[in-house]
Amino acid sequence: MRGIAIRAATVDDLSTVESLLSEASAWLASQGIDQWQYPPHRDRIMQAMERGECFLAFQSGMAIATIQVDAYADPEFWAPADQPDTALYVHRMAVSRRASGANIGIVLLDWASKRAAEAEKLWVRLDAWKDNPGLHRYYQSVGFHLVRIVDLPHRRSGALFQRAVGAAL
Repeated sequence: MRGIAIRAATVDDLSTVESLLSEASAWLASQGIDQWQYPPHRDRIMQAMERGECFLAFQSGMAIATIQVDAYADPEFWAPADQPDTALYVHRMAVSRRASGANIGIVLLDWASKRAAEAEKLWVRLDAWKDNPGLHRYYQSVGFHLVRIVDLPHRRSGALFQRAVGAAL
């Protein structure tokens, strides 16, 4: 998509990233979805920023989305048999409501796929909220397939998706 610039977020961008995540949380709540109904994990966001793994997407100079892309395969979800080192992982992806419907999510996921290819990885993976079927349908509509659902009582996430890096839309 033209006009989208993606860059690493810095600690100076913390409030922008938190605002995008909080906006997504509020929208989810308004839809009756209990996903992300907690304050953003400031410590985890800061650590991702310090490692250069948290990114912001801009359109016309305005921050419209955030995404974290890294090599962290949550060991509660991704087993050794999944070959966790063969993938990059997407976390905390949120698109501003003012940019919703403009396929920004596709742009971000394709961008993550390119990063994975450059890192010589085979997959882009993510874990999604287990009981958000609309989100599951979205990821499937953009080329991800459901690997499995890991149902841990202490985790709300656990729907595991992956897409081959060459499968960008």
